[in-house]
Amino acid sequence: MCGVVGIFGRGPVAARLYDALTIVQHRGQDAAGITTLDGQRMRSARGIGLVRDVFDAGAMDGLSGDIGIGHVRYPTAGCDRPDEAQPMYVNAPWGIALGHNGNLVNNESLSESLFREDRRHINTESDSEVLLNVLAHELSERCNTTLAPEHLFAAVDDVHRRCCGAYAAVALIAGVGMLAFRDPHGIRPAVLGKRETAHGEEYIVASESVVLDILGFELISDLAPGEAVLVTLDGELLRHASAHASAHTPCLFEYVYFARPDSMIDDLSVYKARLRMGEKLAERILSEWPDHDIDVVIPVPDTSRTACLPLAHRLDVKYREGLIKNRYIGRTFIMPGQTERAQSVRRKLNVLELEFRNKNVLLVDDSIVRGTTSRQIVEMAREAGARKVYLASASPPVRYPNVYGIDMPATSELVAAGRSVDEVCEIIGADRLIYQQLDDLEAAVRGKNTQLAGFDSSCFNGRYITGLDDGYLEALQARRSDAARQTRRAHSA
Repeated sequence: MCGVVGIFGRGPVAARLYDALTIVQHRGQDAAGITTLDGQRMRSARGIGLVRDVFDAGAMDGLSGDIGIGHVRYPTAGCDRPDEAQPMYVNAPWGIALGHNGNLVNNESLSESLFREDRRHINTESDSEVLLNVLAHELSERCNTTLAPEHLFAAVDDVHRRCCGAYAAVALIAGVGMLAFRDPHGIRPAVLGKRETAHGEEYIVASESVVLDILGFELISDLAPGEAVLVTLDGELLRHASAHASAHTPCLFEYVYFARPDSMIDDLSVYKARLRMGEKLAERILSEWPDHDIDVVIPVPDTSRTACLPLAHRLDVKYREGLIKNRYIGRTFIMPGQTERAQSVRRKLNVLELEFRNKNVLLVDDSIVRGTTSRQIVEMAREAGARKVYLASASPPVRYPNVYGIDMPATSELVAAGRSVDEVCEIIGADRLIYQQLDDLEAAVRGKNTQLAGFDSSCFNGRYITGLDDGYLEALQARRSDAARQTRRAHSA
């Protein structure tokens, strides 16, 4: 999972791109980059680390131009080298820079066909470079002189035809303008906004609507599945609906964990979705365990707070903040390896003993993926004097890899894969474990929105809406598991 943003401005945009990337920093802590278009010239700064670490005064001074795109990277495919930071660039045709959120599931076959048939060389392991080169090739096939919007939209349609998976992308094209497009299923989010200035309209595309709120843009709409948006150099906004668009199935895990609660995604409030998750989970607890002995409900900060409040209210049990978070430690789930994740849990969270001592505590988390964090938090609760420690997850068991841009690549690393709830409970060390049901989670997210065909719930039910080639999951585990990453790092050291 990554964060992308593109701004067409009526004045320099580098500072606003920087601000936008800090707003979506929660979507990626591994690397950051900005590319601006100054006339016919693109200027770029990118590197490993947080936004504040990558962009110093010198880097920002060099990013001149009224149009630009930015990216924060989360460690999934293509995450081991500094040159895999985005936006990425090709100089033919016209010069194109691209930032991408998501993951292609036919990356290897596309790489081969790009080299063998299209005569384009892929220099990294990043599927974003593949997506960029597919777009560049399709543009070159359509026009050798002036690039008209219809050529660009036809090229994006062929990107949809060739690329399988999840992608929300922003791009700069020299001499043309700013382009954004979303995969045919609308798995990864993208919103479009505008604002009026004395010099004309400005436009923005971002992964989450909170960017628009803070930067003062008005939300126009989400990009529809398969939709492409072009803002030309003279400020004309053009939108294109693709014939390749499919049923709209956004990623369910965006609402569970990744997105900020103050964002709207596909006309759904993330905050309200999480409130409903808590209500649904409370109903399940009361149904299965009406005579519970819970003394206090404590959220695992920060994402689960919103769901925990209505849960505690519905159970008529005290809500307390018993785990205090160090806000200078990043999100442990999106750290690039199991060692880093495990070491960060106790540095990130400290226990407020008085809320645990001699009490039966229900801890509420948004999800349980690898189980490492949950196990350590349960241990911390017991060390703080809790009589019993129960754990509730606002989402169902994560039993299957996510292949669309979330770092759940290896079945062997998922604590619930192939295990019963009781077995997971024993591994985590809790006295009782309660999961949300998938139907309840989907109902909580959907709310009253009847327009959605469904969700990408593949990490919960194993149904991959784009389809997967035989052997794909096995190859993914071999390539992207924590063990495989450690081996690559050892060889490159």
